[in-house]
Amino acid sequence: MKLTFKKPKKLLNLDQNAKTVKGQKFGYKTAILYLAPASSSGFNVCPQASLGCKASCLNTAGMGIFKSVQDSRINKTRWYILERDSFMVQLKKELTAFVIKCKKEKIKPCVRLNGTSDIEWNITGIFNDFKNVQFYDYTKIYKRAIRWVKGEYPKNYHLTYSLNEDNKTEAFNVLKMGGNISAVFRTPKLPAIYKGFKVLDADKSDLRFKDKKNSIAGLYAKGKAKHDTTGFVLDV
Repeated sequence: MKLTFKKPKKLLNLDQNAKTVKGQKFGYKTAILYLAPASSSGFNVCPQASLGCKASCLNTAGMGIFKSVQDSRINKTRWYILERDSFMVQLKKELTAFVIKCKKEKIKPCVRLNGTSDIEWNITGIFNDFKNVQFYDYTKIYKRAIRWVKGEYPKNYHLTYSLNEDNKTEAFNVLKMGGNISAVFRTPKLPAIYKGFKVLDADKSDLRFKDKKNSIAGLYAKGKAKHDTTGFVLDV
């Protein structure tokens, strides 16, 4: 069956997220691109997603509960896959407008293109096109995390490796090499130290590029994640 799509008017979400808006008190405004996670669009944009990750995905959190929002994310994903050139033209147009908006508001712009996906955006050259913008993402792709730790990505890109139920060895290797990871805990009272590494309260803001090296971005389980039994959510 041939997959079709309708081009949405806008790609980026500008601080309409309860968590990213917290970044404003630190001097940042955040733009996020939300795509349809895993294979929900007919194309897999989360190649290393675990069962626990898929079951606990925040795709349906907040405005994500509405069918119109889900349809929009599917359309965005298919647009990216099926008509990459025109998608990138639109994305760059919106990023340019976002940078101008932030300059007028005297606030720093930061961008997360993998809001609910795990795509290698570096291949598009987007980070180099906007060198004065701080980009950041979470990833479950170990090779990408290692490349970031080794300094193989543009300096304006920050990457946090996401811990799940089946990549603990890889996650702690990233930490030992000087990188950062995120982890979801069942209790809202996060441990100060986990497995010998400092845990930061990642619910205070989404600005992962501000985190100290060798630290864990601790997140409190929300929504579906509260009922996780796969080991994705940590019990301490």
